[in-house]
Amino acid sequence: METASFSGLLDTILFIFAFYYIMKFLARLFLPMMAQKMMDKAAEQFQQQQQSYQQHTTQTPTPETPKSKKIVGEYVDFEEVE
Repeated sequence: METASFSGLLDTILFIFAFYYIMKFLARLFLPMMAQKMMDKAAEQFQQQQQSYQQHTTQTPTPETPKSKKIVGEYVDFEEVE
């Protein structure tokens, strides 16, 4: 079993800082490209859905039947009582 040393502590801190800055650099490098790919993919999916919806609506037109109104009774105008 090893004992803790000052040089080991410095090595650990140096490793943590190096890892942090390397990840920060890689994130600045790759995140914009990944975000652009995700946006392109989402736009493509939206466009496909829009096209399939338009094809579906043009293929199956809905028959327009007028709705019949039920005659319930006369209209009675009520007045407010004070």
